[in-house]
Amino acid sequence: MNIGFLHPGAMGISLAVSAQATGHQAFWLPEGRSEETRARAATHNLSELDSLADFCETCDIIISVCPPHAAVKVAHQTLEFSFKGIYADVNAISPEKTKSIHQLMTSKDIEFVDGGIIGGPAWEAKNTWLYLAGQKAAEVAACFHGGLLETELMGPEIGKASAIKMSFAAYTKGSTALLCAIMAAADEMGVRQDLEKQWSRNGSDFTERTHNRLQRVTAKAWRFSGEMEEIAATLKSAGQPQGFHLAAGEIFHRISKFKGADSIPSVEDVLEALKHDSKI
Repeated sequence: MNIGFLHPGAMGISLAVSAQATGHQAFWLPEGRSEETRARAATHNLSELDSLADFCETCDIIISVCPPHAAVKVAHQTLEFSFKGIYADVNAISPEKTKSIHQLMTSKDIEFVDGGIIGGPAWEAKNTWLYLAGQKAAEVAACFHGGLLETELMGPEIGKASAIKMSFAAYTKGSTALLCAIMAAADEMGVRQDLEKQWSRNGSDFTERTHNRLQRVTAKAWRFSGEMEEIAATLKSAGQPQGFHLAAGEIFHRISKFKGADSIPSVEDVLEALKHDSKI
């Protein structure tokens, strides 16, 4: 089976490799992609196609795996061509946005599958889970069973896979944003060392783990900013306050400048970036 990936970054490449390990051919579009992405695709032998028209004609299944803000645009671009297979949106978007994309696809007689990924790129077994919902979810799951990506079926209701992704990330990434704000505020008030001393009482390694979270999240903060907005919308639709995750999105936006950095920034550099409102 021919499976296309729009547009494979670090996560998408790992999904493509699991599809290849299951015996499928993985396709992608190199036009407009970064040199880093091109290098990854070449390393893992993804097959190139020249245009989105060729992509839609060649692929039986399209997997949309892109930053949250681009999900709707990518879906609309696909609709411009006569794709008639299965379109699986596995992006970190709200259930409401997923349902709107579902309506777009079904209006053109395209089968739609809702997906949500929990975990990092799938290079180790039992570490990355792809949740899938929809009438054709089992067919998409079958594309990856020979690789390291784990799959979980959520039933036929569109939005369920996105909902569990949003719920999970609301804590894991939201709590990291909260720690960023706490550390920056404590540093600004001159009590950071005292706070870290308190965190370290009784042999706790909480300070060390917090430093690690602050430093490592910088590489993905540019993408997490948009994801926090999706989580905020999800919580609002479920009758919960959205303000916390909107603030989390601003926190990640402040440290998004570290994208593509050659090395992991120091804690001090992260805190300095957090103290400046990048929207001013």
